[in-house]
Amino acid sequence: MALILIVEDDKKTNEAICEYLKSTGHETIPAYDGAEAIHIFREKKAQLAVLDIMLPKMTGLAVLHEIRRTSALPVLMLTAIGDEYTQIQSFDEQADDYITKPFSLVLLGKRISALLRRSGQSILPDTMAFGEVNVNFSGYTAWDKNGKIELTPKEIDLLRLFAEHKGLVLTRNQILDELWGDDNPIIDRTIDTYVKNLRKKCRLDCLVTVKGIGYKFEVQE
Repeated sequence: MALILIVEDDKKTNEAICEYLKSTGHETIPAYDGAEAIHIFREKKAQLAVLDIMLPKMTGLAVLHEIRRTSALPVLMLTAIGDEYTQIQSFDEQADDYITKPFSLVLLGKRISALLRRSGQSILPDTMAFGEVNVNFSGYTAWDKNGKIELTPKEIDLLRLFAEHKGLVLTRNQILDELWGDDNPIIDRTIDTYVKNLRKKCRLDCLVTVKGIGYKFEVQE
């Protein structure tokens, strides 16, 4: 997973973002003002930054300008809702994306995943082997020595989600949020059917049921 710099002077907001991203498998480094953010950026090898606009000591735009002097690090800006001028300034300083406050942590997580993919820092390779089964996530295809295996796009998306969160327990609700969004039309027990199909079609014993919680992708090293 990725190492992400979280620059937000409101301690509760910073902690909430860090805790959520940790629950999805990322590592986080908090910073509470612009000067601290620049120091951490220079000392650590973060793979993405979440950067608030209004910061003590240095504004978020000033921090972004400093980052862009030496780095193409993906940066997602936190801006006030409806502040079009600041949003335009962010893109002028080469921000990669922005999200307005107040925001959904689930949506923030999705934006971060998209930025990591676009920047070539995708969490997984395009093709992975699961025992004798090979899966190409970009091409949405799967095969073994006997030929093609018929997996639906959603089954492949689910397998990718498990692999991205190897060793972490995913609840049914987390899976629904990631793959179907907040307004999903299905019930959480539908996930059980998808997991059952993956186990059968790909002969997977690495998708482990965690009773009363959900599932995890568990591989013996």
